[in-house]
Amino acid sequence: MNKDILEGKWKEAKGTVRAKWGELTDDEVDQVAGNRERLEGLVQQKYGKTKEAAKKEVEDFIDAL
Repeated sequence: MNKDILEGKWKEAKGTVRAKWGELTDDEVDQVAGNRERLEGLVQQKYGKTKEAAKKEVEDFIDAL
């Protein structure tokens, strides 16, 4: 999924993001605003994952949308 599609579907995806990564606050999810790199960074920070692991997890999530 390309960047424009993710940004366009962000309002729909926000609930799914919160369900998958429950430690993210509503404000943090709003700030992501469909920015894949920002989401990867939050997942990495909140869950203590490596950059590569966070990137893979977000990539898999986006592909499933």
